[in-house]
Amino acid sequence: MLEPEVAKLLAKAFTIAVGGIFPALAIGKTASKAMESIGRNPESADKLFVPLLLGMAFAEAIAIYALVVTFTL
Repeated sequence: MLEPEVAKLLAKAFTIAVGGIFPALAIGKTASKAMESIGRNPESADKLFVPLLLGMAFAEAIAIYALVVTFTL
């Protein structure tokens, strides 16, 4: 049986691990696809920049939510 402190520590570790890995993968995939698109069509760079930043910001917000949940546990 786990001690309450150990269970709490494991919950925090799992929350921040999952909350950090998946947004990082999403940001990487977003940047990768944007660079691929710009490489294929350089004129699209201006049109892709703002949606790219918004998508990355929303993915990063999920990681920040995980951090906040970790601090509240």
